[in-house]
Order: sequence, then C-alpha cells, then structure tokens
Amino acid sequence: MLANGKLVIESSAENRFLVNREVFVSDDILKRERENIFNRSWIYAGHSSEIRKPGDFRSRHAAGRPIIFCRDTQGEVRVHINSCRHRGAMVCREREGNTRGFYCFYHGWTFNNDGALRSVPGADSYGERFDKSQLGLVPAPRLECYRDFWFVNFDANARPLVDDLAGAKEYIDIIVEQSPSGQMEIISGTQEYEIKANWKLLVENSVDDYHLLSTHITWMNYMSHSGVNMKRDKGALLPMQGRGKDLGNGHLVIDNPNYRGRPVAAWISIYGEDAKADIANMRAELVARLGEDRARRVADTNRNLAIFPNLVLNDGSSVTVRNFWPVAPDRIKVTAWCLGPVEETQEQRARRLHAFLTFYGPGSFATPDDVAALESAQAGYASWQEVTHNDLSRGMGKALPDQLDTDEEHIRVFWRRWSQLMETQS
Repeated sequence: MLANGKLVIESSAENRFLVNREVFVSDDILKRERENIFNRSWIYAGHSSEIRKPGDFRSRHAAGRPIIFCRDTQGEVRVHINSCRHRGAMVCREREGNTRGFYCFYHGWTFNNDGALRSVPGADSYGERFDKSQLGLVPAPRLECYRDFWFVNFDANARPLVDDLAGAKEYIDIIVEQSPSGQMEIISGTQEYEIKANWKLLVENSVDDYHLLSTHITWMNYMSHSGVNMKRDKGALLPMQGRGKDLGNGHLVIDNPNYRGRPVAAWISIYGEDAKADIANMRAELVARLGEDRARRVADTNRNLAIFPNLVLNDGSSVTVRNFWPVAPDRIKVTAWCLGPVEETQEQRARRLHAFLTFYGPGSFATPDDVAALESAQAGYASWQEVTHNDLSRGMGKALPDQLDTDEEHIRVFWRRWSQLMETQS
C-alpha cells in the first residue's frame, strides 16, 4: 500500500489531476510496473533495416529480458530469448553481426539462427528421452510489425499490435512517408546513456513543450541567431503553438507547426543557401507524390510521438527513435537511434545527422538540459512523504480541441493508462 493513498487522483469538477510522488521512488511500484505494464504491453524490439540480410542479428533487451533480434537463414524475422536452455548463459554475447547460429560458451550448446538446437557436446550422456527438438531457444510469445517497426509482447493473449497502436499508426505513417519508397532506415551509430531518474519522467519530458522556454533557452537563442523566426505572440509560450493529442491506449503526441527546422522547411535558415535548391527539390518530390496538403503535413509539422509504455519517436529536425528501460526506481537506461529515408544523398544525410546530434544527442543543446531537469526532479522526490503529489492539472477545464501542447492533457493520457493497468491488474 502507498503511504499517501491512491496512485493518481483526478477530479474533473475541481480541475485537479495529481500523481502520487511515491510512484517515482518505490521498489514495489517498479515491481508492479514490470508485471502489469511491461510484461503485458507491446515493447519495441527493433527496425527491419537493422537486420537486412539472412543471418543478421542484434542483441539487446526488451522488457528486461535479453533478446536476439535477428533474421534467420530463410529471411524470417525472429526474436529469441538470449538464454541457453541448458544452464541459462547468454548464447549471443556480440551486439550485432551475421551468423548461421549461436554458440553458448559455457558448455558448448549450439543453436541455429532460427532458434533450433543444433548440437550438444556429449549428447550420448543424456537418456533416450532427451529431445533436442524441444530445447531450442525460446521465442518471444508474440512478435508483430508495423511499417518495419517490430514489437514483442510477453503476453501471448495480448491484442494485435495493429489494434493496440490505434491512432499512433497515423503518425508512424507520416514518418515513413518522408521516404519516396516508403523505406526508412536506422542510421549506423547508437546513443546510449543513463539518467538518474524514474522512467515515467522521461515519458513526460519527451512530450512536454511547456518546459522549452525555461529549460532550453540556449537552444532557442541558437535557432533565433541562425535565422529561424522564434518570435512569440504576446502572452504565447512558443513561437508556434501546437496541440497535444490522445491517440488511444495510452499513446499520445504533441503535433506542432514547424519552427524546429524540418528537412524540407526551415533548414535553409540553418544550413544556408547551398542547401536551398536541394531542399526545394525534396519538397517538390513530396508534393508530386503525396499532393500539396499531405506534403505540407509531412514537411511543415513536427511531432513527438510516445508509444506506450517506453518508446518515443521524435520527428522534428531529424527522426529519433528513443527506447528506455527502468533499471531501478531512480535510474533509466536510454538507447537512441537516428532514422532516415534510404534514398537520402550524402549531403542530406549529413544535415540529418547534424540535426540529430545538435538537439537530441547526449552532448547536444537539449538532452543535457533534460537530463539535468529530470535528475533534479528525482532528487526532489526524496521529500515525497512531505511533498506528496505532482500537479498535472494544467489545461483542465478547457474543451479538448483547445488543448495546447503546453497544456498537460496529453500527459494525463499516459497517466490514465498507467493507472488503469496498475490499479486493475494484480
């Protein structure tokens, strides 16, 4: 039981939405999250472009489990639990590569890349009931894909991914439509870092534009000095005001008019006249392929998409795929990649990576600010017994179409889904 009562308190009559601060510090809450949320939700495993050829593999973690995300010899995408059926050692200790099989260095059991047990040293020492066909690598109970984004679910009875994604599919589609062929790829290179804060704070931060002016003023000044129009209307918090949206099933987005510097919009201000013709050609291709309205949607808006519980797709000056996992109540491991169209030229890719590194990189304008803010909040939660709740009531009482990205209705979407799963499942 929580010392301070309910996890989340919502009162529409009083325009009040409170989150119990104990949920950011409690080992018991984290245990329940792993059981009720991560073990029952669709968790990002990887992108098709990471395993292009038969035999390609990536080893990583999903919902706390070590997994092998791979393409077998026949070209089928698989996710295996990275644990030998004999005594449990990981059978794949490399981060990536291409192989026909996986070898357990502990006792030498060998598995094909489709997971089947190939050989066991001294197999004749086992009895006649020893059945290799029953001792292959254990697959993830569910593995499904949407637009080359692969997800696993450790609940065999979970609803299909395409249904669970609900309105998030529209925003994934917008990302993929940046490619003329509909093929995006993870660009070589991975960002990895830890934050001394609770994982839910990173979900909030990833879709919170309310903090931009106070937390990221250095970046906003950089954009202004680079020629991007950052002027704000009187009383406005941001140069252009976007919207926060509920996409269903705990997924949410902030959807903004452009001011961050899209690849086919304000990049000219940052990258100069040399990029002007190239950017004009990119925009013309979008219009020819998608029509003027859809091209404007792809080119002239930014979006931060949070896919419940722990995947964020930041589609702004570049496309960032950010996945994270709670190691402890006050520690997160973050992994991030840059995503781009396979058709990009060398110059276009360089601009994309520059934008990725200068805003979202661990040494960028934005991420160090965010890490400092989250760690400061986590330090403040040491007083959770005296200062008991966070107030997330900003914007309550407004009609939903009027909810701004600087309001907190879309963040409340996450907390309602989180609370529903935590309160209703054992």
